Amino acid sequence: MTEQDIIKAQNLWSEGIIKMGQMSNDRESLENYASDFLDRLYNFDDQVLFKPTKAKDIQFRNNKKSAVSYFIAGADRECYEDNGFALSSWSKITFENSDIIIEEESALAMGNYTFENDDSKIKVEFSFGYKKVNGLVKINLHHSSIPFQG
Repeated sequence: MTEQDIIKAQNLWSEGIIKMGQMSNDRESLENYASDFLDRLYNFDDQVLFKPTKAKDIQFRNNKKSAVSYFIAGADRECYEDNGFALSSWSKITFENSDIIIEEESALAMGNYTFENDDSKIKVEFSFGYKKVNGLVKINLHHSSIPFQG
């Protein structure tokens, strides 16, 4: 595992979230893409700890179905509070790592990431855990929160 592996994974994540917003008018393609995105980038075949930014009542989404619900919502969403975070038509997502801890087959990254679209720019704090699975870097920890407001 290298720092470049982590940066590549973060870029793939950003690109995938942006693409979901671009696909929001084609629900069937969006659902297929979101499922593939989670299979490629998250380790739901084993275990993922997922606390998304805008989850309030159902805070933790530790299975694929509830993660899909968070990212793209829909009529059959798993969690009633979800509005589809990835459907906000984000045009730019930028990771700023405070630091990265690298082990042989795993890593942790913490910092801020910024989400931008035509209407807003939001800074969010993150902690992501990564694990190599069959040579692929997959997320096994995703914690995200709005900075403390005082």
